[in-house]
Amino acid sequence: MRDYDVAIIGGGIAGLSLAYFLAPHRSVVVIEREEGLGYHSTGRSAAEFVLRYNAPEVCALAAISKSFFDNPPEGFSEVALLKQRGGVMIANAEKIARFEEVFAEESRFNPSLQRLTVDEAIERVPILRRDYVAAAFYDPQFWDIEVENLLQGYVRGARRHGAEIIERSDVLAPQRRDGRWVLATSSGEVSAKTIVNAAGGWADPVAELFGVTPVGIVPHRRTAITVDLTDDIDALTLPEINEIDEDFYMKPEGGRLLSSPADATPCEPADVQPEEIDVAWAAHYVEEATTVPVRRIFKSWAGMRSFAPDRLPVIGFARERPDFFWLAGQGGYGILTSPALGALAANLLVGAAPPDGFEAVGLNPLKFAPARLEA
Repeated sequence: MRDYDVAIIGGGIAGLSLAYFLAPHRSVVVIEREEGLGYHSTGRSAAEFVLRYNAPEVCALAAISKSFFDNPPEGFSEVALLKQRGGVMIANAEKIARFEEVFAEESRFNPSLQRLTVDEAIERVPILRRDYVAAAFYDPQFWDIEVENLLQGYVRGARRHGAEIIERSDVLAPQRRDGRWVLATSSGEVSAKTIVNAAGGWADPVAELFGVTPVGIVPHRRTAITVDLTDDIDALTLPEINEIDEDFYMKPEGGRLLSSPADATPCEPADVQPEEIDVAWAAHYVEEATTVPVRRIFKSWAGMRSFAPDRLPVIGFARERPDFFWLAGQGGYGILTSPALGALAANLLVGAAPPDGFEAVGLNPLKFAPARLEA
């Protein structure tokens, strides 16, 4: 049997970022059931970094994470983790009042916003349909995240400090022996003092497996497609496009245009696949808001975004089991907040104070404690 201080269940961005920050201080094993790390939510993300347009707590986590993305530790990644994309927020004629409300609110926090005329919006985003766009503004604070480089940076750093990562291995029949958890896995038995639940959409079922009361984390399906751009459009310079109420969003992806209807349909945790109706909506929005003809759908897929009832992450020890730690419910922002949440979870596990950035932005980590959801 292999003995560790901490066993992390789940090899997505949450579990691997924690392993990266925790491995210098504790012995760590990450157990992932799939044959590849980041297979579900991480590998199917739209991979954008923004500082606004989410809940205030998530925006604060993004602000804390930004310094890591901008200046990762030496050797973490051979390429920059963020690439500026910029984003254009658009509204049709029926949503002018809503546009004015959002623009006024966001301008309070971001003086770099630029209101655009319709002509200016089309000049910046040549694929926009003139008879659709009635109002627009440009936000330079949108970035693409180099997700694979980020993920592999966490993996290399964790392994360099002794963490073991086991793939293609389910956790079966956990037992308590001599004050430790003993896990039967398909790779053999593993013993750990503390379990971390970083299982994404499976977080509640994993909690039940360990005799811990679920906290109501529900996965939601989100769909995306890619379609071909016309030859005269340079995908490298095209900004992201967001509908004012996030009815849809679009961005360049691999030289093509990614479109999502921003669906959030509750689902069972699984290797989720796109539904035909959501694929159809994604294509509809491309043709409604842009001049890009949808002659074929090059690729379609779906991923899971898992939320607690209050839509905030769940980070901390279970009240009923001080040897069971939650790291779940990151919704659609697990990648962009991973430096902040990985460091926070590591500090909580070793009994240290929250990372400095939390106090700097006035964010109390108790906001994320599972006790707020436990009956």
